[in-house]
Amino acid sequence: MSQAAKVLQLFKTLHRTRQQVFKNDARALEAARIKINEEFKSNKSEASPKKIEELLKIGSDVELLLRTSVIQGIHTDHNTLKLVPRKDLLIENVPYCDTPTQKQ
Repeated sequence: MSQAAKVLQLFKTLHRTRQQVFKNDARALEAARIKINEEFKSNKSEASPKKIEELLKIGSDVELLLRTSVIQGIHTDHNTLKLVPRKDLLIENVPYCDTPTQKQ
């Protein structure tokens, strides 16, 4: 796959992730859209293949971080937030053990 295709694929993936992560939050959706577009525009004239690979790595790391670490919170009261985790963030929890064992 050419570097131009990789860049375009990352751009689309970041925007899809943005739409999933910040669903129902117009302000965050717009801010993320602007930031993604700004970053790609600021590096549009980059010609060094090594630098482009480095930027692709940073972009894919950001996408992974957004997808796996961001949880939406909704203000429900003066000092209360309601967390809205996505299904892909919920993982199998380690069962609780009443009688812990010592590590050897």
